[in-house]
Amino acid sequence: MLALRLARGAHPLVLLRRLLVAAASGGTGFLLLAALGHAAAHPATAADSFARLLWCAVPVAATIQLAVSAARTDPASRPHRGMAAAGLGPVRLTLIAATSTAVSCVLGSFVALLAFLVVRGDLGVVTATDSTTRLLGAGGPLPLAGALMLLAVVPVTAATATAVVLRPRVNARGDGRRTGAAAGAGEPLTAMDTNSTASAVPAGLPWGIALTAAGLALETYVSRGPADADTLLPLPGRLIGSPPGVLAGWALSTLGLVLAGPGLARLSGRLLAAGRPGAVRLLAGRVLQEESRRIGRPLGVLCAVASGAYAAVKVYEAAPTRPFGPLTGLGAALVLACVTASALTAALEARWARTHTTAALRRLGTPRSLLFRASALRVLALLVVLTPLTWGIAELAALPLLH
Repeated sequence: MLALRLARGAHPLVLLRRLLVAAASGGTGFLLLAALGHAAAHPATAADSFARLLWCAVPVAATIQLAVSAARTDPASRPHRGMAAAGLGPVRLTLIAATSTAVSCVLGSFVALLAFLVVRGDLGVVTATDSTTRLLGAGGPLPLAGALMLLAVVPVTAATATAVVLRPRVNARGDGRRTGAAAGAGEPLTAMDTNSTASAVPAGLPWGIALTAAGLALETYVSRGPADADTLLPLPGRLIGSPPGVLAGWALSTLGLVLAGPGLARLSGRLLAAGRPGAVRLLAGRVLQEESRRIGRPLGVLCAVASGAYAAVKVYEAAPTRPFGPLTGLGAALVLACVTASALTAALEARWARTHTTAALRRLGTPRSLLFRASALRVLALLVVLTPLTWGIAELAALPLLH
């Protein structure tokens, strides 16, 4: 009840993020139900049904990332003065955040089940077409227990991930306050990591590059097989021959970019602050280095999804027939929307984290125009570093599909 009361009195932007989580959960739930309906209607094609269900792991992971990002930036999940005395300590706030995440996801899953039944024609509102019968298994039985189990995947996993990320950690003083990225991020950035320039290579960057290269190599290796375009999130032609291997290669590349993301963001900050920087360049570079861990991983995921989308577009343009179906479009749009919203949410969290620093600079007489130019310069530096990398990975990923 407390979580529902906090939701009613939340800021409109917070409610918008929760609605986005509910919408993402609904879209993912619809894809899971589509895989179940196809499996129930076509028991002889177990391998194809398993491939459909396996590809659902991508939108599930994107939805969970969005749910955790929304929970991290929710003001109701941050500790404030006097809240512990009212019984709202770090543990209670974590439980509230996990409950709010679960409620949003359950709402989306319920809407997904209702929409799925309506589209299949099970409720008698519409008549199922031939394409609906082929994609969703309309006219066949739908296991209720299996449907409920699949719909529970996103709420349970998202709530668990939220509780793990926001759990109270024991800091150096021995109390149970949140520390690090899960802490109340309003503390000033007093120390801009003075040892950040000690290494020539940011930590995590070599491992990230190695894993990305290994993922691309695995995708190339498994890009041999029979052509089959009837999968949930298909990559047409030879790549469809081994969906588990393709998903493993793409996941490995994504993990590499996630590991390399903070290092790339820190490298962008170092490039900005290199040489003899002026006030704008120095501020932009130091802030970008400090925020690299917070924004690096969501940016890495965004780069991975963007490279996959670019490769898919190139394959679509080169294919003689239409290789993608409506479920593919739904899944791709869902993943792109989730990772983009997660990246924007991380940027909003980073902006909130440096509120006290910005206020201190304003008290010292720093003009707003300088702060704005520093922010624009940070965005430009990230684009200069990440855009060529994303394009290169996309070209390498599409290469085995086009030859």
